[in-house]
Amino acid sequence: MTTPQPKTFAFYGRVSTEDNQDPESSRSWQLTRASTLIQPHNGRIVAEYFDIGQSRSLPWQRRTQANLLLAALRNPGRGFSAVVVGEPHRAFYGNQFGLTAPLFVHYGVELWVPEIGGPIDPDNEAHELVMSVFGGMSKGERNRIKLRVRTAMAAQTLLEGRYLGGRPPYGYTLRDLGPHPNPAKAADGKHLKGLTPDEQTAPIVRQIFAEFLAGIGLFAIAEGLTANHVPCPSAHDRARNRHRSGIAWSKSAVRVILTNPRYTGRQVWNKQRTDEVLLDVDDVAMGHTGVMRWNARDKWVVSKDITHEPLIDDATFEQAQAILQRRGRGTGGQHVRQRTRNPYVFRGMIYCAACDRRMQGQYNHGDAYYRCRFPQEYALANQVEHPSNVYLREDALTDPIDTWLAAAFAPHRIEHTITAMADAQPLEHPPATAPAAQTIITECDAKLERYRAALDAGADPAVVTGWIAQTQAERARAEADLHASVGTAPRRMSRAEITTLVNALGDITAVLRDADPADKAEVYRQLGLRLNYQPETQTVRAAVDLSAHRGVMVCVRGGT
Repeated sequence: MTTPQPKTFAFYGRVSTEDNQDPESSRSWQLTRASTLIQPHNGRIVAEYFDIGQSRSLPWQRRTQANLLLAALRNPGRGFSAVVVGEPHRAFYGNQFGLTAPLFVHYGVELWVPEIGGPIDPDNEAHELVMSVFGGMSKGERNRIKLRVRTAMAAQTLLEGRYLGGRPPYGYTLRDLGPHPNPAKAADGKHLKGLTPDEQTAPIVRQIFAEFLAGIGLFAIAEGLTANHVPCPSAHDRARNRHRSGIAWSKSAVRVILTNPRYTGRQVWNKQRTDEVLLDVDDVAMGHTGVMRWNARDKWVVSKDITHEPLIDDATFEQAQAILQRRGRGTGGQHVRQRTRNPYVFRGMIYCAACDRRMQGQYNHGDAYYRCRFPQEYALANQVEHPSNVYLREDALTDPIDTWLAAAFAPHRIEHTITAMADAQPLEHPPATAPAAQTIITECDAKLERYRAALDAGADPAVVTGWIAQTQAERARAEADLHASVGTAPRRMSRAEITTLVNALGDITAVLRDADPADKAEVYRQLGLRLNYQPETQTVRAAVDLSAHRGVMVCVRGGT
């Protein structure tokens, strides 16, 4: 009697966090559930895909391991004929099952789920209904957790005035308040933190409020602090502000201090929120992404009692808010953001060579200009040489740039331009982690071949299956490391890829001649156009990404 061949499976599981859950324990119990389901059917797991730190709300295409599993489905030599999940709540969220299951059906790969008791029958309405229920339960569970956490944080702020994390505001530093009130966290050595005045910066905050109430404007305050060599907030704490220049005080930094109610000694929470917006409105299956947005002041949660030493009193703070409101800064001194009503062809592409900041669009008498507001936003006492006014008229730049691009992409020169773009790319340097990850993958492949040979030779299936699962998990981790390193490393585009990109733009000469401003701006964006305006010489240095035609100097009129 012939022994039936074991049915080969790939295992998929997921754990959302590394700090609040043990990934190895979570993987073990999910793998145990999956193995218990398939073992009576002579099944063995030969591949593992286990996502760590991936939210269930992310669609499979955006989870590292789940995406690798989907890619494996397309490979006829994938090495498994079915996929088993440890728990459907962790694998599918919302309508993800309905979006993913057709791929399994298309590639002829069964999907096994413990709650179904075996493979899902795509023609069975009851199976589809059960999986839809699990997806809804998964979404509901996540929403309930979010609601509980936000409600608890609001209550802790309002009633207890508890410091809930984040960087302390300028003028304060953190102090230890003793063991955490949660016994489990206290057992782990965690302590509560609170705000206490910083000896160096607290007097500066009091000075800012005093000067503002005395009638000194935001810019004058910033100018005076910079002239007195007082480090601005980003310069005072360089470790957490490496992305900022820290060269001087700005009006915005002074305004943030004047509008922060924490200086009255009360704790504040919910100044910002995270909205989930569609990643791609043309492909809702790609799911959502989080976007941080400011809340209106009536949404802020402020503690009822004073919880830390105040730097100013309530009356001083309210007077500052009243002055800001009278000056038209919006409710509570906040900026009211306005959507641009006018098109700007070079929006976000023009930089001021004096300070390397993007120039901002402005319409004067019906004409588009670009200006650098560095002198208006940052104090002049920082001794940065910068003209007081930098303006560049758009129509003075459009024709020279279009002429240059049209010449470069003219039919008789386009092949030469593509070749030059390909040759001008920087050399590729593979990440240091890539060779090590590739070595691990090669070693794992060799081990898997030996283990399969051992199975064919009659070795104990239970023992060998454990070896295979462990090796496959190691291989999956190495693949993830390799994928991550390759994704962050700069890659040279081939000549064919550049040709495809250029051809996709169509006849650039005709587009630049006939297009409306929005279409023309899109062409510039896809070409990676960057313009550096030198106010002293009134010249613009135009550069197209990956192009050898860098450093072209275009003389313009209308710049100051």
